[in-house]
Amino acid sequence: MYNIAIYLYGLGVFIYSLFNEKVRKMWRGEHESFRIIRERLDPNAKYIWFHAASLGEFEQGRPLMERIRATHPEYKILLTFFSPSGYEVRKDYKGADIVCYLPLDTVNNARRFLRTVRPVMAFFIKYEFWYNYLHVLKHRCVPTYSVSSIFRRDQIFFKWYGRDYARVLSCFTTFFVQNEESKLLLGTIGIKNAVVVGDTRFDRVLQIKEASKQLPLVEAFVSNAEHVFCAGSSWQPDEEIFIPYFNGRSDWKLIIAPHVIGEEHLAQMMQLLKGRRVTRYTQTNPEEAAKADVLIIDCFGLLSSIYRYAQVSYVGGGFGAGIHNTLEAGVWGIPVIFGPNNKRFAEAQGLLKCKGGFEIKDVNDFTTLMVHLESEPALLEKSGKAAADYVKSLSGATEKILKGSGLA
Repeated sequence: MYNIAIYLYGLGVFIYSLFNEKVRKMWRGEHESFRIIRERLDPNAKYIWFHAASLGEFEQGRPLMERIRATHPEYKILLTFFSPSGYEVRKDYKGADIVCYLPLDTVNNARRFLRTVRPVMAFFIKYEFWYNYLHVLKHRCVPTYSVSSIFRRDQIFFKWYGRDYARVLSCFTTFFVQNEESKLLLGTIGIKNAVVVGDTRFDRVLQIKEASKQLPLVEAFVSNAEHVFCAGSSWQPDEEIFIPYFNGRSDWKLIIAPHVIGEEHLAQMMQLLKGRRVTRYTQTNPEEAAKADVLIIDCFGLLSSIYRYAQVSYVGGGFGAGIHNTLEAGVWGIPVIFGPNNKRFAEAQGLLKCKGGFEIKDVNDFTTLMVHLESEPALLEKSGKAAADYVKSLSGATEKILKGSGLA
């Protein structure tokens, strides 16, 4: 049944690729993978294979890849992606020797791929459970690890109709899971090889903080500010909530790094920013930035370094499919505000529990919270410290995984 579904999926992707550029990139990329591997593979090298669905999973695997790169030069690294949003951004990643899409999970592709690469071990990040690849890895006796995985009772593995598919879980040598609940759930279906190590994202954001960039233009913008509020990965529903609070407030400067950088979205923001002096990062200079009230970050790659300049942060997505990376803000020791769609995100729940994060449901919630934080500097400081302590306390997953896989 699974293999029939995979072939139907492949057909659907091909048809959809005729009409959608992103899907077309994925379809073409999957078909080019064997050529890329053939051209770049060193037949005498030993490869460790990392597979990530997209960019978020890549970031979870990155601390492991970089540690292995630094401490085990005898191995080379193959990195595969499922989604264009991961591959197109990281196809030139220097921490891997080969980067490509993962060919469709058919029996023939899995056998050909693994016969060609001959990995000495494999790491699948978080939610990746490709049935044929995993079974061929098991048949070839390749140690295979699930990293930063997290399991919930509503997943197919724990339903009566998903027990056949759940057999794929027996292909893993070890599950390095994020929490105790995941370990207990796996135990209910006979999977006993789970170890609770936490989430490598905590290690990653600490790495990012250590390597953060000095941004002279942003420093000029905040140089004469009483307070700075930074909104990262924001969508229009987020902006409609937080922007009105700051209109007419000369004591706050506002940095907005929208999730979607497009002229239409930027025009929508300008409509909300009534009477504010607005400048865009790519179109200004330090002198002009210092005079502005609002700085819009209209480029990628800076957000994780920009949070350092704020006293309060907001992470978008909580009024849509789900919040974005709250840890990137919290690691800087500032309170993190986000919308209600955060229940599936363990790090958001952790921030709420330790009082380093705050959930808001509407404009009134946001206004009440901001007034509270402004009027009580001790609360602002305490919540920021709680956020930083929370991130630091849950670091160390990378070291535990390396030890558990024999690489430490």
